[in-house]
Amino acid sequence: MTARGLGGVAALDGRVVVVTGASAGIGAAAAQALAAAGARVAVVGRTPAKTEAVAARCGGTPFVCDFARLDSVRDLAAELVADYGRVDVLANNAGLYARRRELTVDGHELTFQVNHLAPFLLTNLLADHLADDARVITTSSRAHLAGRVDRADLESSGRYVAFCTYATTKLENLLFSSELARRLDARGVSAAAFHPGSVRSDFARRGGAVALVHRTPLGRVVLHSPESGADTLCWLATAPRDSSWRSGGYYARRRPARALEVVGDRGLAGWLWSRSAELVGCG
Repeated sequence: MTARGLGGVAALDGRVVVVTGASAGIGAAAAQALAAAGARVAVVGRTPAKTEAVAARCGGTPFVCDFARLDSVRDLAAELVADYGRVDVLANNAGLYARRRELTVDGHELTFQVNHLAPFLLTNLLADHLADDARVITTSSRAHLAGRVDRADLESSGRYVAFCTYATTKLENLLFSSELARRLDARGVSAAAFHPGSVRSDFARRGGAVALVHRTPLGRVVLHSPESGADTLCWLATAPRDSSWRSGGYYARRRPARALEVVGDRGLAGWLWSRSAELVGCG
């Protein structure tokens, strides 16, 4: 994927783009493509060496952050504000798939924290520093179709099934994105989510059989390249809003994608927002 293929290249000249989960896979591919389109890219990753390598390749700035630690997310937000002042595009791309239930140092279930609470916190910490025409793009998944938000057990403490927990966090990504679009619309800030497809990456490093598929010859055949997976992210970051896509929408392959009906439940989205704010200690 090249800058020429993105469309809206001029609009990114000098703009600040933050890509999380950018040390490999979709995030690394997006960081490189958006940098080639003229953006100033903040490359956010968990592993210092990998993050620095991607930043060096695209001329971006590396930021190391572990989403399994909320204090690390707070430090990242402070560093981004100090270095850039404003953010034009925030790509909430970091995520994982964990085979076993684990608790973070913050006391939250790992998948729930990394895939939902951490990007929720980061977005809220940066909200006052988003440009008036900023875009917040969240990597969700078609897997959300198997998700279900249990208001009484957001942390999967009663019964943990790896895929179900992952699917639910991807549903929460969509609820978060739609609620964010409503809350920030008056400012002109847009929010959208997308399904990248099944991509060759290391996001399933804790995922047992899922991770094995990513490492087999079959996986190399049936899984998409990171560049292909990043294409819709880059399109949402650069294509004109309204004429190409709408805020609050969910996309795959640059087209509107099917989402669960519950994604349109404003009551649930509002409740999840309020509960998430309580859990991470932000407004």
